[in-house]
Amino acid sequence: MSKRTKLYLLTGFLGAGKTTFLSKVLQDLEGSKVAVIMNEFGKVGIDGSLIKKEGMELLELNSGSIFCSCLQLSFVSALVEIADREMDYLFVESSGLADPSNIGDFLDAVMVVKGDIYDYSGTLCIVDGVNFLDQVKDIETVQRQLKFAHLVIVAKADLIEASELADVKAKIREINGDVPIVESINGTMNYNFLEQNLMHRDWMGEETTNTTENRPKTLTLTFKGPTTKVKLGSFLDLIKKDSYRIKGFFELEDGWNQIDVVGKKIDYKKTKLSRPNSEIVIISRIGNQIIRPIFSAWQETVGEEMKLK
Repeated sequence: MSKRTKLYLLTGFLGAGKTTFLSKVLQDLEGSKVAVIMNEFGKVGIDGSLIKKEGMELLELNSGSIFCSCLQLSFVSALVEIADREMDYLFVESSGLADPSNIGDFLDAVMVVKGDIYDYSGTLCIVDGVNFLDQVKDIETVQRQLKFAHLVIVAKADLIEASELADVKAKIREINGDVPIVESINGTMNYNFLEQNLMHRDWMGEETTNTTENRPKTLTLTFKGPTTKVKLGSFLDLIKKDSYRIKGFFELEDGWNQIDVVGKKIDYKKTKLSRPNSEIVIISRIGNQIIRPIFSAWQETVGEEMKLK
C-alpha cells in the first residue's frame, strides 16, 4: 500500500490570517512533499500566488465553498488527484465562511475510490485576535469553526493587550472547552502540532450549515491602469462597512500593492507580483444590495471606468 498523506484542514474567518500561517508552515516543511488545496468564495483566486513555491503542488477551487454543493464534486476530485502524487502533507485552506463539520463525508468518498490514502490529522482554526470578540457575537460561522477545531491558533496576538487576549481565550473556551490554544505572531508559532496527535475526539458527522441559500455574495472589481492610494483608500473606506472582506492586487503610484481589508483596517503591502489588470474581490455583508453603493462610491472617489462582476 502507498504511504498515507497527513491531511490538515485550515479554517478561520475572513482575514484571520490563514494564508500567512500557511506560508510559514510551508517554510518549516522545506524538503517535504507538500500539497495545498486553496478555496476562495470569489471567482478570482487571490491567495494562491502568495504561497506558491517550487516543489509545492497547488490546486485552487474558487466560486464557492468546498463544503457546499456548489463545489463538493470538485473538492473530492481534487483529493483524488492529489492522492496519486504520494505527498507527505496536504493542507486544505477552506474559505473564511465555511463550516467544516462535514469534512468526513468527503474523506469517505475518497476512501471508496482510492482506499485509506489520507491520515486526517486535525482541523486547525485560526482566530483573528484583533477582531474576534466582535465577530463571534453575530457570525455563526465563527462559532462553528471553533466548535469543530482540534487546535486553535490566536493570530495577531502581539497586536492586542494581555487582558483582551485573556478575554479571547475565555470566549474560545466557552465554545470549545478542551481544544488546545496557542498564540501566533505574524504567522510564526511552535509547529510541534505536526508531531502531535490532535485527533483526541471525533466530531465528524454532525449536520452541516453549508447550503447554497446562505452562500455570501462575492463580486470582483477590475480596473485597467494605475490609480492613487488616496483615491483607492477613499473608495474602500466607503464600502468596507458593508463587506466581510476585501482583498486583491492593485497598481498604485508606488507600483503593485497587495490590498487587504479586514474590519475597519486597510492594509497595503508592496509586492513584486503583477497582473494584466488590478483586481479586488469583495465579499458582501448585505448581499446584492452592495452593488449600487460600490458603483456610487467608485464614481465619487476614482471616477474612471471599472468593471464589476
